[in-house]
Amino acid sequence: MQNRNSTILPGNDAAGTFFPNRRVGRLFPLKSLPELVSAADFVDAMRGAVTGVNIATTDGAAGRFGVTVSAFSSVSAEPPMVLVCVNRRSPVSDALAINKCFAVNVLSTSHQSLADIFAGNPNGSAAYDFGAARWTKSATGAPVLSDAVAGFDCALATTVDAGTHRIFIGRVVEVSTSAADPLLYSNRTYGRLGR
Repeated sequence: MQNRNSTILPGNDAAGTFFPNRRVGRLFPLKSLPELVSAADFVDAMRGAVTGVNIATTDGAAGRFGVTVSAFSSVSAEPPMVLVCVNRRSPVSDALAINKCFAVNVLSTSHQSLADIFAGNPNGSAAYDFGAARWTKSATGAPVLSDAVAGFDCALATTVDAGTHRIFIGRVVEVSTSAADPLLYSNRTYGRLGR
C-alpha cells in the first residue's frame, strides 16, 4: 500500500533495472518551507567545506567533454554506484545525458593545473584541453586519467534535477587506483592531506 505522503516514480534508466521504483519523500510546497538563506550566504558557508577535486568526463555521440567537479560521492556498494553533480547550463550536462556514460577521475596533488584547465581557468593553456594529460579509453568509452588517484567508469543509471544542477547517478563498471595523494579544495584554495 502506498503512503499518501510519498510518490512512487518509475526509474528513468534505459533498462529500468537500477531504479525500478523510486520512493520520493513527502513533497512540500515552497510556501511551507522555512525561508531560504541567500545564495551569497550559502556560497560563503560552503567555502569552509573540504572536498576532493575531480574531473567528470564523457565521450560518445555528443562528443568528448570534461569538467572539474567537487560534488562527487559514493551511492551504493551493492551494486557499485556513484553520483556526480554538474551545472545544467554546462554543455557537459547535456553530453553526459546523451552519451549515457561518464567517468569520475579523482585528482592528485600533481593535478592542480589540470583541475584549473577543466574548470575553464587555464594558466597559459587551452580550457578543457584533453591534450594536457594522458587519458585512456574506459569500458564505456569515457576518458580516464592515466595517473588519477582513482577512476570510476560508469554507465548512466538515472538523473535528478536539483536547483541549478543535475545529479548523475552511474553504475560503476570499471575502477582504477593509484597510491598518489588526493588533491583537496577549501576556501578557494587547493590543499593536501596533512600526514
